[in-house]
Amino acid sequence: MSDEKKDFVVKDRRVFSEEDSENETQDTETAAGSVPEDETTASSTAEDDQATEAHQEPPLPAINFSTFVVSLNASALLNLGAIEDPATGQTNKDLAMAKQTIDILSMLEEKTAGNLSTEESNLLKSILYDLRIIYVKESG
Repeated sequence: MSDEKKDFVVKDRRVFSEEDSENETQDTETAAGSVPEDETTASSTAEDDQATEAHQEPPLPAINFSTFVVSLNASALLNLGAIEDPATGQTNKDLAMAKQTIDILSMLEEKTAGNLSTEESNLLKSILYDLRIIYVKESG
């Protein structure tokens, strides 16, 4: 192996904002060695933070047993064709997946018997009843 150092240039082609033309100038200066490495790293970190702030989504609700059950309910309703897929806007039926989700909720009811609050227990029973009725209508 030789002791020669080979120079190479790394160009960041990601698009963050209108400041990209300024970033390209900084990248060119960095490649030439006129900007110290610490300043370039700090600049990149600041740009990454700005990009992250621009694309932040609203915070999700806290996860507890009720929100988990409601999430499974939404999944089952989606697979039963009772609600539209939010991504496509279409309704699709997948009765096998709906049955599996209903069975999961039923298993949760059995395994958590006696450990749920009255509200949680009533929510789970109500959701299971509604899903089973819809499943029977859709499958038969």
